[in-house]
Amino acid sequence: METPKTNGSIRDANSLFTMGETEELEFSKLNMKQTRSLNIDRQRSCDERSLTELTVSVSSPRPSFRNLDGTRTTDHLDSTRSGLNTPLSLSFLEPHPMVGEAWDALKRSLVFFRGQPVGTIAALDHTEEALNYNQVFVRDFFPSALAFLMNGEPEIVKNFLLKTLRLQSWEKKIDRFKLGEGVMPASFKVLQDPVRNYETLIADFGESAIGRVAPVDSGFWWIILLRAYTKSTGDSSLADMPECQKGMRLILSLCLSEGFDTFPTLLCADGCCMIDRRMGVYGYPIEIQALFFMSLRCALHLLKQDGEGKEFHERIVKRLHALSYHMRSYFWLDFQQLNVIYRYKTEEYSHTAVNKFNVIPDSLPDWLFDFMPTRGGYFIGNVSPAKMDFRWFCLGNCIAILSSLATPEQSAAIMDLIEERWEELVGEMPLKICYPAIEGHEWRIVTGCDPKNTRWSYHNGGTWPVLLWLLTAACIKTGRPQIARRAIELSEARLLRDGWPEYYDGKLGRYVGKQSRKFQTWSVAGYLVSRMMLEDPSHLGMVALEEDKQMRPLIKRSASF
Repeated sequence: METPKTNGSIRDANSLFTMGETEELEFSKLNMKQTRSLNIDRQRSCDERSLTELTVSVSSPRPSFRNLDGTRTTDHLDSTRSGLNTPLSLSFLEPHPMVGEAWDALKRSLVFFRGQPVGTIAALDHTEEALNYNQVFVRDFFPSALAFLMNGEPEIVKNFLLKTLRLQSWEKKIDRFKLGEGVMPASFKVLQDPVRNYETLIADFGESAIGRVAPVDSGFWWIILLRAYTKSTGDSSLADMPECQKGMRLILSLCLSEGFDTFPTLLCADGCCMIDRRMGVYGYPIEIQALFFMSLRCALHLLKQDGEGKEFHERIVKRLHALSYHMRSYFWLDFQQLNVIYRYKTEEYSHTAVNKFNVIPDSLPDWLFDFMPTRGGYFIGNVSPAKMDFRWFCLGNCIAILSSLATPEQSAAIMDLIEERWEELVGEMPLKICYPAIEGHEWRIVTGCDPKNTRWSYHNGGTWPVLLWLLTAACIKTGRPQIARRAIELSEARLLRDGWPEYYDGKLGRYVGKQSRKFQTWSVAGYLVSRMMLEDPSHLGMVALEEDKQMRPLIKRSASF
């Protein structure tokens, strides 16, 4: 698809909305009227060195950013701050020429519909067949949206939210089966009719995807982005629109409906999220549960307390309490809990059972005992009857930190694990999508001999640069910016030179992926968001939620913190 170029049709972003009162900040302890140094008191995971690095005078130079028209500005930072009491610039992050190249690449990826920017194309690699990389993906656009919001250009984000909301209302069928009304598209593209000089949108709800699986995560990303837009701009009028309120309720109705479930987690098929191929994540994958939790918390801030909204508020609160307890109790793994599972008895019956899921200790993989440090922990990949997937999944654990699904102690333990297992999880290029890779007979059974998901490649232990922004946000929230700085420096050594690849292969992420697309937009956007967030950590307020003390577990069983 020919990439549209920026033209004069983009209006001033300020004409799109009326600025309203900024909603009450979740990070209430971090008042913007106080000192601009980052308040780390809520976390004890930050060492003295990082505290010193995070202290910066108010007169520090303000970072400037590129607008869509190529000009640079710093003025937007006054009116679009996202609310954290954090420094405007961290002096230890030096300017890098990659930033300008990244903004140019991001601008080239813009997709226009009837003169308005509505998203960014997945990849601009003209050396490969387009397939579906010429479409705007909901999950892929999220880091691009954050970059534009941080750059003071919310129009494209607003357009994207409204266009995807309209696509949600379409009738969705796969063969003769009709999908739920609330399903959001995985992606869409613009079709141009040169004869009629007319443009239309075509959406994919899973009917064209590999395996024909609907994107469970799309609706969650949409709600989280709506909250990020509201937080960044201070404009609640978009979220308050009846159409947006209905869209949120439709998404939540799919997730909160009653059925045969005995757990508060969501039962999902393989390929329903970022890992969109068969990789053994069917059941209750951590990525979906963490996004589900975060979208529920975002919806609490966005839904009106009217008739229907009040009912949803009550249902959301009940689900959040059940979900947080379940995830913190059964998905959490550290050295102490690993030892407990190792000593499990089986075939227990009644409410007094300790091994509630009847997990067989002999099923514990050998690699886990060496991988688990005495200091650290993480949310495992999946928990269901007689099954525990002990793989580490980056996205789910980072979202758990940002959403406060993880307690402060658990968040600190996750960061401890990343530091202790830096070579395995980061290596020479951040960041492993999951660890470890599956291979041999297990690979043949789990993936169906998938030639794209061979060991240490793509979703099977591959390295994805887009995950850098999630790591950076988690680092800032837990008071460890030095980890993010180290990861960004690794990225800057390779990303531009390698042509912004989609993913890297190998145990250390040393090689550009064998089927990796170049100029992958979310690789570009992930880098930009990481840089801007570290330069101005107040942007964290767009994508992070403060802990709800009412959801704290009654019993702390871990001593590994």
